[in-house]
This record gives sequence, C-alpha cells and structure tokens, in this order.
Amino acid sequence: TGVFFQNRRLGWAVGHDAVILKTRDGGENWSRVYYAPEQECPLLDVFFLDEKTGFAIGAYGLFLETMDGGDTWSPRSISQDDRHLNHMADSAGGRLFIAAESGTIYRSDDKGKSWIPLPSPYQGSFFGTLPLTNDAVLLFGLRGNLFRSEDAGDSWSRITTNTEATLTAGKKLADGTIIVVGLGATILVSRDGGRSFRISQQADRKGFSAVLQDTDTDNSVITVGENGMKKIIIR
Repeated sequence: TGVFFQNRRLGWAVGHDAVILKTRDGGENWSRVYYAPEQECPLLDVFFLDEKTGFAIGAYGLFLETMDGGDTWSPRSISQDDRHLNHMADSAGGRLFIAAESGTIYRSDDKGKSWIPLPSPYQGSFFGTLPLTNDAVLLFGLRGNLFRSEDAGDSWSRITTNTEATLTAGKKLADGTIIVVGLGATILVSRDGGRSFRISQQADRKGFSAVLQDTDTDNSVITVGENGMKKIIIR
C-alpha cells in the first residue's frame, strides 16, 4: 500500500498484516523486517527523514517508528483517536503532515517527535497532502474535496474541482505545474501554484492511485492505478 525510497538502492514497502519490507539493492531483493498479522491493522504509508529515521502509519491509529534504518520498529501513539492514518508528507521547511480519516489532519514541527491536530475544513476522509512552497499546502480526499492552506494548515480555503471523484494523490512537477489525480481517471491541473485547477478525465475512467514526474519530458506524468502504469501528456 505504500513505498518509499531514500535513494536509488535503499527503500521500504508496507502493506496489510502490518508488513514492512526493506530493499538495499533498488528493489531486486526484499527482506521482511516487520510483520504483525495478529493486530489486523494494515499499514498504509511509509516515510523516512533520512537513512535511519522513519515512520510507518496505518489503520486505527497505528504508528510505528524506526531509528535504525527500518531493521527494527517500535509502536507509538500520536493521538487518543484511532483514525486511519492514510498518508504522510514533508514540506521544504521541515514540517511533516499526516492526512487521516474523518476529517483528521496532523502536523509535526519537530521532525515527528510530536504531532498536533489541525483544524479541519471537512469531516470526510483525507487521502493526501501536498506541501508546496513556504507554508502553502494542499489537502485532498473524498468526493473531490480539495483545500489549500497558506499557513501550514492553521486555516484552509476550498478549491473548486468540478468533480465528486475521490482524490488520491498529488505531485508538483519540475516546471511548477501541480497535478492531483483520483478515481474515475480524474486529473486536476494547476499552473498557478495550486490556487485553481482545471479538470480532465481519461476516456477509460480507470482510477488512479499515484502520479509521478516523467523524467523524459516536463509536460508528462506517469500514473499508476486500475489501468496499470500509463504515460499521460499534460496540456
């Protein structure tokens, strides 16, 4: 359900049964470093600050951390709530954000040592944040809900999306274009720093779960989802 690479060789993947895998050779081989099926809590995302310090998050508030590069993991509570923790991202200024279910968002200003709940603009689930420049950050989730903050999540403004499709992932491209993708082959494109978006949809209506910068050209992305991996030109 989640993958993170620190560099071209060192990476981790997480999934159901609270499994964590580690690779030291760019994904050619993987070793299992954590596994707790008895907890019945899937892990949903994984993020590392550096080669040693990382976090894995998941259902029912499951939060694991490592200080030795993912060889061992320790559980930790960051809230009394048991919300599903869906996605973690970092900003250029060093803040960390977690998008969670039931309108829940957390922020850390000290590299994950402590977490504070942020005011929520919507009570449905969020599936991702996309930190931009300075303290600007996007927040997205169910029913096409997309919000922008200029103050690191202390307040939010709704962005019109013209869709009710669930939004699943976002990416800022090298040329500054911002892409947010979702179910129903939804693609939202912004060229003004995430202040407004135009919508397009692929004809096959196959949902997207991730979007990556295409290294060949600045105006195309690689999407991952129900239709496998697909290169799309952004116009």
